[in-house]
Amino acid sequence: MRTHAAYDCDVMVIGGGTLGLATARALERAAPGVRVTVLERAAAGAVDRPGPDDGVIACGVRHRPGSFEARTAVRGAAELADFCAEHGIRHTMAGELIVATDRGELPRLHALAQRGRQHRLPVRELGPAQIAEYEPWVRGLAGIRVGGAGTADAGAVRAALAADAVAAGAVVRYGCEVVAVDRRPWGVAVRTADGAVVRARALVNCAGPHADRVARLTGDRPGIRLVRFREPRFSVGRPELVRGQVHTVPPAGLPGPLGFPAGLRLTRGTDGALHVGAGAPLVPASGTAAPAEHPGAWRTAVRHLRHRTAGTLRPWSDEAFTAALRRLLPDLGEDDLRPSGVAVHTRAMLPDGGLTDGFLVREAPHTVHVLNAPTPVAAVALPLGREVARRALASARGTGWRPPAVESGHCV
Repeated sequence: MRTHAAYDCDVMVIGGGTLGLATARALERAAPGVRVTVLERAAAGAVDRPGPDDGVIACGVRHRPGSFEARTAVRGAAELADFCAEHGIRHTMAGELIVATDRGELPRLHALAQRGRQHRLPVRELGPAQIAEYEPWVRGLAGIRVGGAGTADAGAVRAALAADAVAAGAVVRYGCEVVAVDRRPWGVAVRTADGAVVRARALVNCAGPHADRVARLTGDRPGIRLVRFREPRFSVGRPELVRGQVHTVPPAGLPGPLGFPAGLRLTRGTDGALHVGAGAPLVPASGTAAPAEHPGAWRTAVRHLRHRTAGTLRPWSDEAFTAALRRLLPDLGEDDLRPSGVAVHTRAMLPDGGLTDGFLVREAPHTVHVLNAPTPVAAVALPLGREVARRALASARGTGWRPPAVESGHCV
């Protein structure tokens, strides 16, 4: 058995994004004295690529009632709001307004209201006049206002998570891309692109869009392929048209993971800017394998194209997108909508081409892989980080390690 000194750390976390940092913080809080090292491929202060809803605090209304995803999202949104308040981070908890602009959407809107109540979220069903009480410029046949949602300064959240983890003893190393993993009976050793070697009792894979690659480096078969979908993004020159978060009803039958959520999304950020997005087209982004390289991808593409031809996905043309947006915001002027780049959705694709938006956390010897987490990840990072930390500590104990002290009540 290796001695304590033979290890560079007790638990190594690959990935210094929101979830990786939340996991490092949870490890230090659950087992004071544990040695944690976080390896992040991006440079200090940089994010590999911000997610399409970076900074959105989702309330979990779209998840299946009673599911782990739903419980974690509802709890995580409340915890993140408390975390922001504690650390002085800009955030709002104005709720989410979901609006139906077509009669065919009304049954799905009612189903979302019922789902929100099953989550024990505050839900109010609205008529056209009541919609204007929350959003004076928004028009619709009906709507629901769901509490528990908001926005936060995502960069400040990550910085605060890192500061908490480091203050408790963790080490965060930036610019460290993992290129090889050697798993042995005593633990794991990784080699970074600059030739450094880090040895640990247990490894946590929180590499986000690169998690499947890291899993394969360990010798594990993740059973999924992470693929990226590009989504056109827009900003609105008159941000006062929306006060908080406004979403249209997700299209019927559309696989939710193709966009979060599918349908139009208007979000007023903590910086005051108004951003617009829609369900992500099945267009591969650079940096990961194209969907067509994965078995079953063509079946997903065909299903996606059915929705394209039915007109349920918005941004296939500027004219269709603008027309759909003006049904929601009739006062939107011709020059108000401005392209603001492309956001990237990462989704786990199963071998049959199906997509999942649920949690995929899998364990192997000395390893915990987080292969998929619902977006926006900030809303689930704190409770999910505790669950991942619990599993990682159990794995580390399997090598004979015992923490100096354990605080009860922190791990779920």
